[in-house]
Amino acid sequence: MKKLSYLFLLLLVICCQTTSWAQGARNIKINEVLIGNEKSITDKYGNHLPWIELVNASYSTYNVRNMYIATDRRVLDQTLSAPERIAMMSIIPSGDHSTQLNGKEHLLLFLNSTSNRGIQHLKGKVDLSKVNWIALYDGNGIDLIDSVTIPVLAVDESYARIKDGDDQWVVKSVDQVTAETENFAHVVETKAARLKRDDPHGFGITILSMSIVFSCLALLYIFFSLFGIYMKRKQAKKEELKKQQRKEIFLRHKDKLKAEALQESQDKEKYMAVISMALRQYQENQHDEESGIITIRPKHTSWVHIVKDTE
Repeated sequence: MKKLSYLFLLLLVICCQTTSWAQGARNIKINEVLIGNEKSITDKYGNHLPWIELVNASYSTYNVRNMYIATDRRVLDQTLSAPERIAMMSIIPSGDHSTQLNGKEHLLLFLNSTSNRGIQHLKGKVDLSKVNWIALYDGNGIDLIDSVTIPVLAVDESYARIKDGDDQWVVKSVDQVTAETENFAHVVETKAARLKRDDPHGFGITILSMSIVFSCLALLYIFFSLFGIYMKRKQAKKEELKKQQRKEIFLRHKDKLKAEALQESQDKEKYMAVISMALRQYQENQHDEESGIITIRPKHTSWVHIVKDTE
């Protein structure tokens, strides 16, 4: 019973490992192809050869050694045996760390070459003047992992996925080829390099700098001129308002003084009238006619009776 359990566990591990390997192989994609190589990457011998780029589209690590590259459509014949199909393919040799692809890593392989030139050189044949077909097969020579039909391209044009591992392909011009780099990441020329290329003697930057300086000065002149006009008008309005306020204060004060003067004049007339009446009365009382006779009127009191009794 234990032996059967161990056997079942061993089969389960083998199945899981086989599934993992198969899944890992499916993550390897043909990413970019360049057939007419005249200005692109050269091999270590300085030769411009057609090349294909493989990419590990996953984040895991996978070794592509002993996988196959096919450029002959005859391998699609299902009646062929595995050895017959393998005989028409180019094997990716082992024995080099470059076949160990980490996540999102690329591998460049040269075509129209021979394997004795190095691990990156394959015997697969392509022709710039024709439509080409390239396929990637698993190490058993039976499972088709990936394939692409390349249209007729101009010299140094490449046929590539829009992004690494993406389903859509585009034709890339010479300045957009991205061998051994992410397809979506375009190399951007720095501003300094572009300026140096477009204006090697510096005349353009000088004129541009002077134009910017004079434009700034002109803008400052216009700004401060308008600001000065605005401040003058604001000050004039302020002065006009103060003048109007002073005028109103003066008019109110004038009316007050006028009223006080009128009141004072009225009071003065009253005083003069009173004084005149007083003087008149005084004059009339000062000139009364006197008779010169003193008239004494008797007044009967209790003292009269006392005198009489004494007598």
